[in-house]
Amino acid sequence: MYGVIRNLLFRLPPEQAHNLALNGLDVANRMGLLSAFTPKIEALPVNVMGLDFPNPVGLAAGLDKNADHLDALGALGFGFIEVGTVTPLAQPGNPKPRMFRLPEHQAIINRMGFNNEGLDHLLNRVERRKYSGVLGINVGKNKNTPNEESESDYRKGIHAVYDHADYITVNVSSPNTPGLRDLQFGDSLKGLLEAIKDEQSKCESEFGRYVPVAVKIAPDMDDDGIRFVANALRETGLDGVIATNTTIDREAVTGHRHAGEAGGLSGAPVRAPSLRVIEGLYAELGESLPIIGVGGITDGESAAEKIRAGAKLVQIYTGFIYRGPELIREAVEAIREVKKGA
Repeated sequence: MYGVIRNLLFRLPPEQAHNLALNGLDVANRMGLLSAFTPKIEALPVNVMGLDFPNPVGLAAGLDKNADHLDALGALGFGFIEVGTVTPLAQPGNPKPRMFRLPEHQAIINRMGFNNEGLDHLLNRVERRKYSGVLGINVGKNKNTPNEESESDYRKGIHAVYDHADYITVNVSSPNTPGLRDLQFGDSLKGLLEAIKDEQSKCESEFGRYVPVAVKIAPDMDDDGIRFVANALRETGLDGVIATNTTIDREAVTGHRHAGEAGGLSGAPVRAPSLRVIEGLYAELGESLPIIGVGGITDGESAAEKIRAGAKLVQIYTGFIYRGPELIREAVEAIREVKKGA
């Protein structure tokens, strides 16, 4: 059934299809029809960052930037859902077209540019949700905020969502906001992580609860960069790391008509780069800080290999677009087999 729907949607421009699919999920959820598209998923509970997840397969940020579709997505069997990236102020993102399919590679290139309706809109939607599962909220900085002032945007985001999220993700790795990835390196990263930890501590005192904070990093870093990030995370006491975001490398899709489009490449081509970063992080961090694996999960094996490499949870996005809800079940079952053999 999903294959038929996908083929129809793929006749439309990607962003139009994306919005139509999500709105269709909302309608199907309200009518009680989602069970027809949702395979039965047996529980596979796991505790990570002090949170209890019904299964380790989540939805990555970016699919539901504004938390407009939480209830419908929450009915599909995900172990957790991450919404955003949300910025303090609403912003339109980059000019269209800004999303491109590469079906031959099970991939997408996007340069959305943190298009979102801002914190107030997202919080309104979160407060009205019926979804009761684990909710992550991904925060970023506005495009017009200079890097040297980015700390203020991240503090605003963390403070605003703190009492509404089960965990918070700080996005410093999107390639679609100019200069954002510079925050992943050197003194910029250490200073930002220290500010994030300070804001988390202040919010814990204000709201009377501890909400874990993770940072999302890019796949496009060398071994020295991975070691630096790992040390910075350990020194500042962050609660987790999400590896990885999209890649700017195009080697895996050389020759494709969209290969020259600016933006982040996601899907199957990110499988190996993401795995390399996870392995590098785990070599440095071991069990001291949980890793959430993202990138190139298109089947059960690509989910399982991230768990074998050291990830405690995984997230899907592009693979979900190509495969539909069946990928959630397949990934959970593959991870179950990994845990049986551990």
